[in-house]
Parts: sequence; structure tokens; C-alpha cells
Amino acid sequence: MSKLKNHNPDQIVKPFAAYSQGVEIPPNARWLFIAGQVGVNPDGTIAGDSKAQVERAWRNVLAVLADANMGPEDLVRVNVYITSPDDVRLNRDAWRHISKAGGPAITMVTVKRLSHPDWTVEIEAVAAKL
Repeated sequence: MSKLKNHNPDQIVKPFAAYSQGVEIPPNARWLFIAGQVGVNPDGTIAGDSKAQVERAWRNVLAVLADANMGPEDLVRVNVYITSPDDVRLNRDAWRHISKAGGPAITMVTVKRLSHPDWTVEIEAVAAKL
């Protein structure tokens, strides 16, 4: 079996611990597992309010996809974790802005908090490209 390929693009913050932002699985269909992306800029600063964090988290997901020569059309599974039910619409609007007809299976969950108290959203995803 071929080695896994890790994707940690320069356009987003470096991993906070021992993980990769994405892992590609060869050989037939290429699978990409995207670690939870939060509203953190490449320099490590939090993007701002919930709206800015949602937009940044999705840009981070798209950056990992692009680093693997994939796009939003290759997403097959997305999990969105938010800390306020008021942010459901923000996430849906952001996704509608970047998606085309159809799209991945998406689950959105409201949680008490994320691993950093100022983060309001985390998005993890799986992509595959034939």
C-alpha cells in the first residue's frame, strides 16, 4: 500500500498538536480526511465574531481541499459543530455560497463549547475524488 499524504497548506494556521489538516488515502479513489477547521487565521489569531469565524473555517476547509487538488464538489461528508443555535443560519448561508447542486452529507451539532473557549465553530470533512 502507498504511503498516506498529509496536507498542511501554508494558507492556514499550522496544526495545534500532532495531527495533519488533511490525510489523503490512495490508490483508486483518492480520499481526503480534513481535520476540524476553526475560525482561526493563518497567523493564529481568531477571525472575530461568529460570522467571521464561520467564513474563515470554511475558507480553511477549501484551502485544504485545494492543496489536494480538490474542491467543494469533492466533499462527501461534513460535520459542523457550533456553540450557539443562533449560528445555524450563518453556517447554512456560508455553505450555500460555496456549494453547487447536491453536495455532501452534512451534520450540524450545537455543543456547549469547543476546545478553545473563544471558538464558535469547527468543521470537519471527508472528500473523495475519482
